[in-house]
Amino acid sequence: MSEEPPTGPKESPPAPRAARREVWKKGGRLLSALLAANVLLLAGTLISGGAFSKVAVYDTDVFALLTTMMLLAVLWILFYLLCTVRCPDTDAVPHRDAHAGPIWLRGGLVLFGICTLVMDVFKTGYYSSSFECQSAIRILYPLTQAVFVIVQTYFLCVSAKDCVHTHLDLTRCGLMFTLTTNLAIWMAAVVDESVHQAHSLSSSHGNTSHTRRVLDVERADSPVGEVCSCDTAVCQIFQQGYFYLYPFNIEYSLFASTMLYVMWKNVGRLLASSAHGHSHTPSLLSLFRETFFAGPILGLMLFVVGLAVFIIYEVQVSGERGRAQQALVIYYSFNIVCLGLMTLVSLSGSVIYRFDRRAMDHHKNPTRSLDVALLVGAALGQYAISYYSIVAAVAGTPRELLAGLSLAHALLVITQHTFQNIFIVESLHRTPPGAEPHGTPPKEPCHGLTFASPDTLHTLPACPPAPRLVGPSPAGPQGAVSVISAPRGHWRCRCLKDISLFLLLCNIILWIMPAFGARPHFSNTVEVDFYGYSLWAAIVNICLPFGIFYRMHAVSSLLEVYILS
Repeated sequence: MSEEPPTGPKESPPAPRAARREVWKKGGRLLSALLAANVLLLAGTLISGGAFSKVAVYDTDVFALLTTMMLLAVLWILFYLLCTVRCPDTDAVPHRDAHAGPIWLRGGLVLFGICTLVMDVFKTGYYSSSFECQSAIRILYPLTQAVFVIVQTYFLCVSAKDCVHTHLDLTRCGLMFTLTTNLAIWMAAVVDESVHQAHSLSSSHGNTSHTRRVLDVERADSPVGEVCSCDTAVCQIFQQGYFYLYPFNIEYSLFASTMLYVMWKNVGRLLASSAHGHSHTPSLLSLFRETFFAGPILGLMLFVVGLAVFIIYEVQVSGERGRAQQALVIYYSFNIVCLGLMTLVSLSGSVIYRFDRRAMDHHKNPTRSLDVALLVGAALGQYAISYYSIVAAVAGTPRELLAGLSLAHALLVITQHTFQNIFIVESLHRTPPGAEPHGTPPKEPCHGLTFASPDTLHTLPACPPAPRLVGPSPAGPQGAVSVISAPRGHWRCRCLKDISLFLLLCNIILWIMPAFGARPHFSNTVEVDFYGYSLWAAIVNICLPFGIFYRMHAVSSLLEVYILS
């Protein structure tokens, strides 16, 4: 009893400190968010202004801004790695979020980062081949981006799980500034690629005067508008090469942005010692284990067929009218079949969850909240394009073959996105097998054989869904206790794994097609004739990047669903 009075005063002071910290956490977040918003608006103004020839904003201005932002971000990352996390006075990183920066997300970041480095090599080679008429900033930009990608990739791989508790405001502002830098690079790449696609298609519609490329590599910064020639074979290889690598650069920027946002949310976050986490890394040999193999096989078949359809489309769509229409019919037919199967599979996954007795995970998880928000938000881009296509197909010429295919495709896109989002969101909120909260009775009876002596029955733990051999309780009597649970590959888990792998492979092929240049929105004249080329091009160029990002983000989420199943 003599020890109780001292404990009261010792435990009372932390309450007001926690309250002050919580208030300033919100203030620090607001400060960093306002900084990011202003920088992003400035970058967006220059990038969008550079997309139009009548605006006196040149590509060198955009290059200079992005180069400066990347250099500042690199300096802050180095300060974080060398000073913040090594602060000797305090425990800078007392906690690490188990949900943040999973291995598959870091692996994807490294893969896209390597492709971005290759793109920078192609860019540097292209600009160097016409050095006489190029500005120095054009060559400096890809070199700076290469350094930025290397430093940032290392930073995110080693620090993605950090919950920093020192230099709070500086860390929040640095993370938000780095996130804004990635979004600015993403905007520049998206607009550059979109206007490049529109530039290659606008000649057939007589609209070449409306747009120019944002980072127009053929226009010099000289007052007389000197045009750099690209006549050699090496120069043309460099020019075409880095355009084909743009999708990887775009995805790298978005992957990095999501990881930086989670780090920003975790700054100053307090985690309990027994934080609820269920992330684990599967071995390479167990990737297809415990499945019925129907999902992976069917998904691989659709993936291969999709690649063939994409190649046929790219070869024939720019040919004569008859072959172009045939290519569009093949393209739309494949997408209709693929989207229809994905819709049915997603719906079946939701039905399976009606028989699943696993508890829902309601614990705070910034990574999961961001995944759900990005899935729902990115799907709005495809929703918008689909509804515009539906109106054009119904009000225009619905009796034509391409109009009917476009209408069916738009309806299936809406349906597939809806049911896939429902399946993924519900899957992410399920607790994995064997991760039931302590203190809750098992949801279903133990399967298999249980051998125990009568005196040790009370020491039996709750039977987990996953198979394991449970030894005698260390706190109880040393009786012979052996629990053999049901086979690990329960039919529900196997079905969910098959569904996840099938949807994953389908989303990959549906990402490859638009990311690498498939634009049936312009080749199919239904929407172009109904809305006009300028309006339809603006709709597609604004909404399509979100649809492309949705597919790759769905791949990341489905891989997590597969592991949690």
